[in-house]
Amino acid sequence: MTTYFSVWLGSLFLALVLTPAVIWLARRVGAVDRPGVRTVHTRPVPRIGGIAIFLSAVGLIVPVLFLDNRIGDVFRGMSLQVGTLLGAAMLIFLVGLVDDLKGLPARVKLLAEVLAAVWLCHVGIRISALEITDGYVLYLGQWGAPLTILWIIGITNAVNLSDGLDGLAAGVSAVACAVIAVFAIYSGNPVMAVFMLALLGGLCGFLFYNFNPAKIFMGDCGSLFVGFTIAASSTMCLTKSHALVGLALPILALGIPIFDAFFAILRRFLERRSLFAPDRSHFHHRLIDLGLKQRYAVLAIYFATCMATCLGLFMMVRKDVGALVLFACILLLVLLLFRVVGAVRLRETVAALQDKYAMACRQRKERRTFEDLELRFRRAQDTSEWWQAVCDAGKGLDFAWVSLMVRDKEGNLDTRVWRGGRSSPPPSRIVTMNLPIREVNAQTTMEFEVAIAVDESLESAGRRGALFSRLIDKHRPARSEPVVCEVGAAE
Repeated sequence: MTTYFSVWLGSLFLALVLTPAVIWLARRVGAVDRPGVRTVHTRPVPRIGGIAIFLSAVGLIVPVLFLDNRIGDVFRGMSLQVGTLLGAAMLIFLVGLVDDLKGLPARVKLLAEVLAAVWLCHVGIRISALEITDGYVLYLGQWGAPLTILWIIGITNAVNLSDGLDGLAAGVSAVACAVIAVFAIYSGNPVMAVFMLALLGGLCGFLFYNFNPAKIFMGDCGSLFVGFTIAASSTMCLTKSHALVGLALPILALGIPIFDAFFAILRRFLERRSLFAPDRSHFHHRLIDLGLKQRYAVLAIYFATCMATCLGLFMMVRKDVGALVLFACILLLVLLLFRVVGAVRLRETVAALQDKYAMACRQRKERRTFEDLELRFRRAQDTSEWWQAVCDAGKGLDFAWVSLMVRDKEGNLDTRVWRGGRSSPPPSRIVTMNLPIREVNAQTTMEFEVAIAVDESLESAGRRGALFSRLIDKHRPARSEPVVCEVGAAE
């Protein structure tokens, strides 16, 4: 226990000493986070605090390799796994640091996370089995590696997304480190106990400067490193003990960030935005919107996290179905918190899913209609058949009318109009567009005016107008002779 305490205390001391130096460095290089629409701070704050966390944690982990005791022997016996974990964590840290200093596309960061997770799986750090109850073990087989990669990426980004208030990500991650360290010691895994205690000390020391009002933010270099290390360490715990509690405890400790990340992705999917797009609808933002000051919002999340984790610790002494029931009940309570603060609304979510499905169906129908109409235009041999294809397009795309104006070089105007068979919708339900056609020759100019019925949404009307524009742009009339419509619906 002396080694464990020394690692934690040494990391804590290093973080307390290094963080002021990092604050000075961040200001010198301009690595500061300025106030914006998504932020709640009102002044520029240094944002590369992850450097202090990384150095304080790694600075206490590496010396353990050279200790002449049982823990040092275990470390040296697992040198490949330990070295790989440190190397992968360093990769993630450096990617986050570059993002903080220069900015990186979200896809680049995601690719780095995938590569780091695959690297871990390659050396055997993966979830291969889960002991659901005392008498039942679920062997994952070939699904072990994909699930491990998903777990690592998910936890890494959950911690990253939770870094939205002063001290939030650092405090919640500290609870996760503490509970994983307890499980590692309980299950006889000193390597992961050292990893988590070193990270815990670094987070505690950093939190002294990061709690509201924050003097420094951990930035992506910190949140990605912390999230990745927690995910990888919990995975490594399961390589020695397959107990479900080894996975359940970090899930409960990071329950709010995990659910928050899931609902953020779902929200962006339903709103048809990029999954990497920022927003201001996270759980902690909802607490602020409800009137809580930033400090009390963070403390409320701390309290909920500690309660969920303390209840989850009872799973360590039970290996029956009761442990699963307890785990499910705690998750439901965490989910209820999201419902209470308005971070998730079931009815609105179901309605949005229905709208998303209905729109996808409309888009498929419009795409099939477009493909059929394109074949019709390709078969047109003269302007009469071309105009017939235009009439078919108006009908297929649910236009109210289509007007074609042809003006020759002497100024004479020839107009042809197609009208839909159904009664014309009121003007308030019509979108009109004017579409000039590129010159067929120097003798004439042509222009369309189309009226699009707004049945479902303006977006649908605009999309149908765009499809018609594509048809006309790709299939202009072969020559400028007067057009003649062959159907009764045209004038």
